[in-house]
Amino acid sequence: MKRTIAAILAVVALSAFADPGSLQGQDKRSQWLKEGGNKPIEIVSDRLDAYRERDLVEFSGHVVATQGDRTIQSDSLMLYFKKKAEGQGAAREPAAAAGDIERIVSKGNVRITEKDRVVTGDQAVFYSDEQKIVVTGNPVMREGSNVVTGERVVVLLDENRGVVEGSKGKRVTATIYPDESRGKKKKE
Repeated sequence: MKRTIAAILAVVALSAFADPGSLQGQDKRSQWLKEGGNKPIEIVSDRLDAYRERDLVEFSGHVVATQGDRTIQSDSLMLYFKKKAEGQGAAREPAAAAGDIERIVSKGNVRITEKDRVVTGDQAVFYSDEQKIVVTGNPVMREGSNVVTGERVVVLLDENRGVVEGSKGKRVTATIYPDESRGKKKKE
């Protein structure tokens, strides 16, 4: 039973798309964007639109965002920056630093991968201040052959835990292969 719970927690932790161990004692802003604090994030898309007045940068068309071993693929990815206080001067930078990100929204055919771990859904939203990722629209989490599905997946990065929620029409379902988590196949 403990192995099954450990396997489920491992799958939930993968959806955090971050190294939970690196979160302790660090600034909470945009931890999801940091991997060791200094690996670059590369975003490739068909188009980029920046809206200074809305504090928004939108990447669209076959978006692929990569940082180290982690990749997000989606139809679009929007970076919403925190609003600047009016007293901070008239001159504004065209794009804020990574620490100024309020939230990141990925829409359409969302696929988050890290090694053999994959989370898919129709939409994923990362909330910087809350250190929370919410995946909706038929979310599925996979690690190897293990699969967890539900109505909504919420990953709480600072707490190193996740919640898979069901609804009236869609209950939470988990298929776990305990022997796979040990790297051995059971002998029959």
